[in-house]
Amino acid sequence: MPPPTRKFAVGDRVEISPGRSDPHVVAGTYTIVGLMPWQGTDYQYRVKHVRDQHERVVGEAGLRRA
Repeated sequence: MPPPTRKFAVGDRVEISPGRSDPHVVAGTYTIVGLMPWQGTDYQYRVKHVRDQHERVVGEAGLRRA
């Protein structure tokens, strides 16, 4: 079965709300800067924090529209 359609595109603003298992993730608004491949259960995205410009990779399930 092919993977589902992506929810986000490069340039979209998203929010990350890290859980207790992600103590190093800064909550807040990020911009999608890159699309990464399907990882079996989720798409991965490269995101950049709008204030401190820190980049990280996040699964689609951990993002919501800003």
